[in-house]
Amino acid sequence: MAKDRITCHILDTAQGRPAAGVRVRLELTSPSPQIVSAAGAPAAAKNDTIQALLSSSTLGRHPPHSPTQIFESQTNGDGRVAVWLPYSASNASGDVPVYTLDEVLDKAEAEMVAVGGGPTTWTLRFDTDGYYEGKAFFPEVAVTFRVAAGQHYHVPLLLNPFSYTTYRGS
Repeated sequence: MAKDRITCHILDTAQGRPAAGVRVRLELTSPSPQIVSAAGAPAAAKNDTIQALLSSSTLGRHPPHSPTQIFESQTNGDGRVAVWLPYSASNASGDVPVYTLDEVLDKAEAEMVAVGGGPTTWTLRFDTDGYYEGKAFFPEVAVTFRVAAGQHYHVPLLLNPFSYTTYRGS
């Protein structure tokens, strides 16, 4: 079985073992609908729209927006996410969303190429409060990162109740 292009794992450094059973969400946070809708505009307008969105971003890092696609999972006994599933809110009704991470990555990368943009932006949200049964100083760890087309990204999280460290793994 091929690995997803975005993977993660968690090590509980306080216990000296993998953190099993941690809920994790993976969110595509760009391209935002505003950037994608600029694709049909003339080149000058497209560049102006993209620059305006980027300059209005929080601390100049990324445009303010809501996630456009969300996946969820739970770490296994080895502290790793084995598979990403489309997120479905507990109060949602109707059809269950059906899409894969590769499909979403391919579509997002194509949309960014269409507007002359660069990498897509993703956020991993680790439910540390649930894992530490309400005793974590950081109830959630959110790690936002950029993904270039065709690359694999592994995001390890070293965790204890009062601190965390993350980095780009291999």
